Amino acid sequence: MKNKKIKKIDFFNIKKANEPYKESFKKVFGQFLNSENIILGEKTEEFERKFSSYCGTEFALGVSNGLDALKLILMAYIELGIFKTDDEIIVPANTYIASILSITQSGLKPILVDADIETYNIDFDKIEEKISEKTKGIMIVHLYGQIAANTKLFELAKKYNLKIIEDSAQAHGAEYQGKKAGNIGDASGFSFYPSKNLGAMGDAGGITTNDPELFETIRYLRNYGSKIKYKNHYKGFNNRIDELQAALLIKKLERLDIENSIRRKNVDYLSKNINNSMIILPKPPDNLESHVWHLYVIRTEKRNKFIEYLNSKNIGTLIHYPIPPHKQKAYIEMKDDIFPISEKMHNTVVSLPSNIHLTQHELDYIVNTCNEY
Repeated sequence: MKNKKIKKIDFFNIKKANEPYKESFKKVFGQFLNSENIILGEKTEEFERKFSSYCGTEFALGVSNGLDALKLILMAYIELGIFKTDDEIIVPANTYIASILSITQSGLKPILVDADIETYNIDFDKIEEKISEKTKGIMIVHLYGQIAANTKLFELAKKYNLKIIEDSAQAHGAEYQGKKAGNIGDASGFSFYPSKNLGAMGDAGGITTNDPELFETIRYLRNYGSKIKYKNHYKGFNNRIDELQAALLIKKLERLDIENSIRRKNVDYLSKNINNSMIILPKPPDNLESHVWHLYVIRTEKRNKFIEYLNSKNIGTLIHYPIPPHKQKAYIEMKDDIFPISEKMHNTVVSLPSNIHLTQHELDYIVNTCNEY
């Protein structure tokens, strides 16, 4: 039976996604209006305790956004004398540009490594050839929600004395060998952008680590470099989370595992039922818990045609991401670099709706529409 057009299926609908929190958010906002602390107060401390407990780390910090989270980690390592200007940080070539911005904005040099076509994460077999005397860290990016870690990563980090920095912006709750994202490397940056698995109602981010010295340094860097008000130990930044976002995130953290299980269920259904030779589905992870499916990313050679087809059927899509960082005008110095796998991904990837607010009827419609393409 041919599909009939239905009401637009949004790629992401923030109103629907936040419907389960509507009443609790009203209470939180009422409490916020009566609060005397609106930045770095009790709710920030409560969220930090609960988020560190969730991730299994000693420490967590609420900050302004995901980019600032990564940048604060790198800047703290510079303040501690572990990194210095122009040191090199390895990073996947197909990541979102924020990962690379955090490196260059910290005065460090990004060294791009091509991706694995099956996992969409960094190709661990291509890292060692990029390591030099100036390499001081590896920034792993858990892209689309799948953990980017294996034994080879840790062997390389130990062999060359490298810090492992996690970009966990898309991987809240994902696991590797019983450890959650944020507790796999030396430090991790999170984004709580509204569409993330753990999303605020505005910009917000977080940092986790088990290193007390790094934690203390970041804690002051995020607040103008100040340990005591008006006494500045570092040339710091204004990268603080506000109390309202922290309070809302406390509520959302309570349901994170439930919502991740819904994402997994939706993706399992799509993957088992979409059957079209022109659509390459993402490879299921070896360990179910390693992936929280922030995005469900397929590949197709004639992407524009496919997107136009889905649009005509009222199915929303996005591309994550259409232009690789080394082809962006912002990094014109990289324009001659070649990363064939990453470039193939950027030219063919399409993100299909898989969010927690989808109904079974909508999932069926997406499957049938894809199969009829």
